Parts: sequence; structure tokens; C-alpha cells
Amino acid sequence: MLNISSNKIEQHISKEKFSSLQSTLKKKGTRSVLKVLYIFSVIMLVVLFLPWTQNIRSGGNVIALQPEQRPQTIHSVIAGRIETWFVQEGQFVKKGDTIAYISEVKDEYFDPQLLERTQDQIDFQQEGIVSYDKKIMALQSQLNALKKTSQLKQEQAKNKYKQALLKVSSDSIKYEAAEIKFKTAEDQYNRASSLYDQGLKSLTELENRNLAMQNAMAEVISAENQLLSTQNELINAEVELFSVRTNYDYEIHKVESEINSAMYNKLDASAKVTKSENQYQNYQIRQQYYFVTAPQDCYITKVLQSGIGEIVKEGTPLVSIMPANYDLAIEMYVRPMNLPLIEKGQKVRIQFDGWPAIVFSGWPNSSYGTYGGIVYAMDNFTSENGNYRVLVVPDPTDIPWPDGLRIGSGAESMLLLKDVPVWYEMWRKINGFPPDYYKTSSDSEKIVKHEKK
Repeated sequence: MLNISSNKIEQHISKEKFSSLQSTLKKKGTRSVLKVLYIFSVIMLVVLFLPWTQNIRSGGNVIALQPEQRPQTIHSVIAGRIETWFVQEGQFVKKGDTIAYISEVKDEYFDPQLLERTQDQIDFQQEGIVSYDKKIMALQSQLNALKKTSQLKQEQAKNKYKQALLKVSSDSIKYEAAEIKFKTAEDQYNRASSLYDQGLKSLTELENRNLAMQNAMAEVISAENQLLSTQNELINAEVELFSVRTNYDYEIHKVESEINSAMYNKLDASAKVTKSENQYQNYQIRQQYYFVTAPQDCYITKVLQSGIGEIVKEGTPLVSIMPANYDLAIEMYVRPMNLPLIEKGQKVRIQFDGWPAIVFSGWPNSSYGTYGGIVYAMDNFTSENGNYRVLVVPDPTDIPWPDGLRIGSGAESMLLLKDVPVWYEMWRKINGFPPDYYKTSSDSEKIVKHEKK
């Protein structure tokens, strides 16, 4: 009954024939099942109180952190005809290396001596400016001479006017003296005539008085005539002064007008020189665009315009390149409800496609094959898919990311949140509550500042 013998009879008995034996064996198996269930329940109870790290899982892609480090295309700045290719797909080129050569297709640039001829035009226009400068200097000298001559002529005319004015004064005095003399002679004649009538004066004396009066009248007429002549000279002197002033003012204004005209022509010529120099620089820079060069050290990924002799327009993409030096980052998208739980410097665990990993969602420290990262930046607006984009960079305190990692490969990211018991996490998910929010430590903020530097 104790079933302790090594010589057992179970193999010699058919269990199907004995129902009591079958019942006995079932009870023994039931005890084992209950024991297993009990142990499992204890284990599950213990598991419920284990710590669980809340996280936000999201898929993403590997990208370059800086915009200039991401895949890009090289475009043709000018319209032209592809003449020669100097690279092949997959080839590494350094910054400034020639990728292709393009020739002109516009007739205004066909002249092989375009730059030389444009430079000749600039030289001729500059010589024209020099000629205008000389003309302006000559006109300035002429203007100064006219102003000096005008000043002297006006002084001369003013002196002549003053002389005529003084002569008028002198003749006016002479005229007044002649009138006084005539008045005196007339009075003497009248008295002599009265005395002659009375018989007190002789006829001869009367005739002498008459002759003296007539001479005095002649002197008055002569003095008046002289005064009028002198007044005419005064008027002529004044007219001459005005004429000198007017004539020289006209000549001065005429020369000043010619100077202004010459200065305008000079400015117009200077504007043409500036325009020609601008055109020369445009021609010179345009010729540099005949050679399509690499903007940085990169790999030629794909030639987008194949063949020789193909005509391309301005802005046509020629080749796509991948920069040789780049800083990796993860581009992931999170739902709007999870965005408040994320902040810069937050820890992230990443699983890259192609690198095997054993991931325990709630125990990231126990996972194998994952790599560390921190949140670098977050968008302030939603993307086309309705989610917010988050950039994750390598964690400098964790192991480096794989060397063979390439841009465009997939990645699965887990943003680590607060540590809670397993039972709480199960209760939260059953009720649909969001994860608990918490602030990162100052160490994470220091890491973000270091990454920005």
C-alpha cells in the first residue's frame, strides 16, 4: 500500500477494470494540481507587488539630428545641358569635388569672351565718367572766372553811376547859380528901365543892362541843357549797371546749368557702370555654376538625371547624396494624450531593427539588446498623422549605439516613466487611466544642455 517497493505491480494490472483504483489515482493527481496552483498563486501575488516601470512605446526611424546631415538632393542652379559626369553612384566625394559639368543653352551667354567684353564696356564707361569729371572742373573754372569778372564789371558800372550822379549834382548847382544870375540881371534891367523912363539913366546904360540880362538868360539855358545831358548820362550809367548784372547772371546761370547737366550725365554713367559691374559679377558667378560641386563630404546615393546631352531647367535635381558625417537620432511619434508625460532629458530605451534583443516592457534594466537615449526635442504642433514628433538622441551615460546603424532603419522606443507596483499598472490599464506624471532629475537637464552645446 505504501508503494515503496521497487517491484511494482502497476504494469501488471489493467487500470481500466478497477474503478476504485482509477478514483484513487485521480485524487493523487488532483492534489498535485492544487499544489501547483497554490505555488503559482503565491508567485503571482508576489509578482503583483513587484515594481513596474511605466513606459510609452512608439515606433520610429533613425534620422540625422542636424538638417544639413540628412539625405538631400543637389539641384542645378542654372538651365543647361549636361556635358560630363565625374561621379558614380555609391562613390565618396569630398566637399568641393566636381560632380557634373553643364554647358549653356541660352543665347545671351553663348559668347566665349563674354566676361572680357563686359569688362571692356565697364572700362569705357569709367573713362566717360573721367571725361565728365574734367568737363565739370572746366565749367567750375569758367564759372569762377565769370563770377570774378561780373564782380569787377559791376564795380566799374557802379563807379560810373556814382560819377554821373556827382556830375548831375554839380550841373544842378550850376543851373541854380545861372538862374540866380539871370534873376539879378533881370532885376537890374527893370530898375534901369524905370530910371531911364524918369530920365535918370542913359540909353546906353539901359542897353548894357539888357545885354547883361540876355547873357544871363543864355547861361541859364546852357546850364539847363548841361544838367539834362548829365541826367541822361546818369540814366545810361544805371542802365549799364543793370545790363552788366543781367548779362553776367545769365552767363553764370548758363554755366551752372551746364555743370548740373554734366553732373547728371556723370551720375547716369556711374549708374551704368554699376549695372555693368553687377552684370559682370552675375556672368562670373554663373560660369561657376557650370561645375556642379559637392556641398560637403558625402556619398552619391543616386543619379537622378542620367545621360549626356540632357537639358535641365533651373532647380532640377541632379543627384541625391548622403552626408558622410552625421549625428544619429530617433524620430518617433506619440499620441497627444501622452505628450504631457514627456519632457526634455527623459530616459528612453531603444530596440533597433536588425539587432536582436530581449525586451521586458516593465523591467527595462533587465532587458538585453536595448540602447539608451534621452528626449532631445518635441514638436509644438501635430504632424500629418495627428501625433507629435519627438527626437531622441544617444544617452552619453549609456553604451554607444551600434556602429552599423544607418539612417532610415526602424526602431522601437520606450519612454520610461514612473516606477509603480504591477497591480497598480494592471488596475490603471483596466480603468483606462493615463500613466503617472513626474519630473526628471536635474542630471537629465544637465545632459540636455551638454547635448545642445
